Amino acid sequence: MRSFPGVGDVTETQQFLAAVRPRITEVETALHNGDPGPRIAMWSRAEPLTLFGAAVNGSGWDEIGPAFDALGEQFSNCESYENEIIAAEASGDLAYTVALEHTTVSINGAEPRPYVLRVTTIFRREDGEWKVVHRHGDALGADPGAAVGRLTQP
Repeated sequence: MRSFPGVGDVTETQQFLAAVRPRITEVETALHNGDPGPRIAMWSRAEPLTLFGAAVNGSGWDEIGPAFDALGEQFSNCESYENEIIAAEASGDLAYTVALEHTTVSINGAEPRPYVLRVTTIFRREDGEWKVVHRHGDALGADPGAAVGRLTQP
């Protein structure tokens, strides 16, 4: 444990969560309003990089970057986003979160509807900043294929 003046004992995990929690909410809300820029900025460009998304997959930035642009084109009118972190840990320059993402959004211009994703995200600290190097998300709910189906429709 590290000690910071006036803060008391703060674990690496608490420090990590304090840094990334608000960024995740900002990044995902922007993406679900059609702006993939903040998510793109939060991702590393250093290999290895992997995306096992609910609707799209990719390996390496040449595949992942365009996938985020395409998602941004499909999302709009984000009515709500909540990142419910179930577990997290940071050790050295690696960290992860396991979360439920609760989102109500319009997909491909349809009326906004809610869905929940189970998401595991792995972060690597690069030049003092936490960057995403892996994300795995899948739909959770009564009909887990419903949200994915809406994203993969032309």
